[in-house]
Amino acid sequence: SSGPPPLLALRLFCGAGDSENLLLGGARARVSRRPKAMASAHPSQGLPSGMDPSMVDEYASQSKLLQEFVKIPSIGKAWVFTSKDENASRAMVSVSQSDLLANKKRSFLLNTHISKSSSKSVSFQWSPFPVEMSGVSAVVPSPSGKKLLLVRNAEDDDSPTKLEIWGPCQLENEIHVARSVHGSLYADGWFEGISWNQEETLIAYVAEEPPQPKPEFNDSGYKKEGSSQKDFRSWKGQGDIEDSWGETYSNKRIPALFVANISSGEVRALKGIPRSLSAGQVIWAPSSSYSLVFVAWSDDNGFQETPRKLGIKYCYNRPCALYAAADPFKEEADKPSTDSNKGDTAALVKLTADLSSAFFPRFSPDGKYLVFISAKSAVDSGAHNATNSMHKIDWPTDGKLEGSLSVSDVVPTVMSPQDGCFPGMYCSGLLRFPWLSDGRTMILSSAWGSKEVILSINVASGEVSRVSPQDSDYSWNVLALDNNNILAVSSSLVTLPQMYYGFEDSHTDKPCQWDWQEISSPFPKPSDKQVSSLLADHKFSVIKIPVSNPSDKLPDGAKLPFEAIFVSGKDSASSPTIVVLHGGPHSVYPSSYSRSLAFLYAQGYNLLVVNYRGSLGFGEEALQSLPGNIGSQDVNDVLTALDFVKKRGLIDASRVAVVGGSHGGFLTTHLIGQAPETFVAAAARNPVCNLQLMVGTTDIPDWCFLEVYGKEGKNCFTESPLADTLTQFYQKSPISHISKRLRHQHSFFSEQKISVFLFLMAYSMQGL
Repeated sequence: SSGPPPLLALRLFCGAGDSENLLLGGARARVSRRPKAMASAHPSQGLPSGMDPSMVDEYASQSKLLQEFVKIPSIGKAWVFTSKDENASRAMVSVSQSDLLANKKRSFLLNTHISKSSSKSVSFQWSPFPVEMSGVSAVVPSPSGKKLLLVRNAEDDDSPTKLEIWGPCQLENEIHVARSVHGSLYADGWFEGISWNQEETLIAYVAEEPPQPKPEFNDSGYKKEGSSQKDFRSWKGQGDIEDSWGETYSNKRIPALFVANISSGEVRALKGIPRSLSAGQVIWAPSSSYSLVFVAWSDDNGFQETPRKLGIKYCYNRPCALYAAADPFKEEADKPSTDSNKGDTAALVKLTADLSSAFFPRFSPDGKYLVFISAKSAVDSGAHNATNSMHKIDWPTDGKLEGSLSVSDVVPTVMSPQDGCFPGMYCSGLLRFPWLSDGRTMILSSAWGSKEVILSINVASGEVSRVSPQDSDYSWNVLALDNNNILAVSSSLVTLPQMYYGFEDSHTDKPCQWDWQEISSPFPKPSDKQVSSLLADHKFSVIKIPVSNPSDKLPDGAKLPFEAIFVSGKDSASSPTIVVLHGGPHSVYPSSYSRSLAFLYAQGYNLLVVNYRGSLGFGEEALQSLPGNIGSQDVNDVLTALDFVKKRGLIDASRVAVVGGSHGGFLTTHLIGQAPETFVAAAARNPVCNLQLMVGTTDIPDWCFLEVYGKEGKNCFTESPLADTLTQFYQKSPISHISKRLRHQHSFFSEQKISVFLFLMAYSMQGL
């Protein structure tokens, strides 16, 4: 046939644990956008059933390309250890690499010596080889950097959890914690909390509570009293059902707090926490009668009462508060005990009674302030994520927590940002020690539109400054602090992650100016020269998209432009384009490197990554404009962004595909239902296609009510929705477009597009 072939398929790599997802679009013609140089792989023998022999070279080439991208390591965390010599320090960097064939992620540590000169130059001397952290769940250095905790969670129900305490040259102690004391430590990034005290004698952490004893019954069915004797005529029950926090937590028990004495190896539980609270993110307080501060999430989910816990994964709208309690060793420091459950605990003190959300607590170096992040905008509105705020508590100098504590705002919620100005906080984590030497300035990473940036926040004045380069569309993340200097990583959709070292520029009149020096990387460039060439041949830009026909009823912040990231090669106008949509919907697709997207554009596709209104990073009014308008406002934003690049001749409008997962899958199926003539292929991963069915099967039914009804969803939420509610859910769902599109198939659908739409609907319903 003449002219360029239509787009046939989207092949997506999703990382270890979900190796690949492949959904096909139209089926008449084959397209190969891969570079010819990549087509030299040898076809494999013994084809799988159903594989077209003519596609063998294509699959072999894509497999080779995929494995080359998978080889590229990812930078995770870093720790810097200072010394008496201000010009020298050490660092440890955590790196991971996916093993595609084994379907797992491998983690390892790299060590380096940092040398600084007075001319603000820096050099890194890396260790020759990394050390693999096989079987290690968490790595936590002590405050001085002289000790290192390695956590090895139990591999099965009969094995203990191991806490290894390492010194500079040897293993100093190994604590085996039996399952009767606690289960695995939480290493999930949310409940997770592992904290050394300042004296480096105790470690507080979050772990699964020990399993509850299971009841035994005799052969007549009556419950037996506890007995150590084995009775072969008895049988053991399962015990009371235990609620979980939903997705990824279904097999985990309630998180609880424990303290380990690294010298004696004794472990004690923190008593007095009600089972209605799930504890996490524990830290040590300055010297006082209340030694520990932690976050606790209530079983109350923030909506109407439900007979179960709702899911918490990606759900910042679950109410939580800060609490203080005494160290279980404190009152019995001179009374050694082998019983892990001994130790009286003072009553809990709720520190943030007037706030619906408080997490990521950090004490200032002088102990005067307890600073924390709040997602009260999410809790109060019901949106699963929203604009954060920062607050502080004036910690009493005598350590006595009597009466009400003073909580003040540091960074309030930003509703409608001015053009180019701070859009609000969107913080998914804090460094264990985020302070510059003045003891008042915190360094953290946050979303800023379609970019991730590094911010400095003065907790005394509330001043917020952007530390990462102002004129850069790259994404930046802070890894660690080296006194007043910053170790960071920067990347873009077309640039591999690169580490940088930042010096504050004191020779300029402009506030908060930083000099960033690229660090000599220990990572070799991709071994396949073609991969490097493919990355170099592409460019990206962040495009501001004006809102199409904004309603007068919208708040000002919801009328501001949203953004899209356009990735293209040298001949973008004649290349097929994939529209990429994030889930959430209250999340964001940043401009940082993504190997799944790199794998796509390396095969010759343009990418249009749309951060529609409702995404993080654009202020609270824009975000809150989406609940109640899903399936219409977000769909229109995507089509508006697509029209924007079409009108400028940047893409071939006849070859456009769309892909998304979760809410991105919701949008994908809505788009091929509402605008089928626009797309020639679609791929949806775990899409939300039928809210009417989803509400009764999901661990987050509140999401359905909030996103369909807006703020009113909090008031009308119920676990037993009425018929009218279910009808409304159906009307908001992509599946509602099937019947009308089938009736008008000759006008709107080709036979192939109908089959794609039906397949995606069936895929969604099967998943439910």
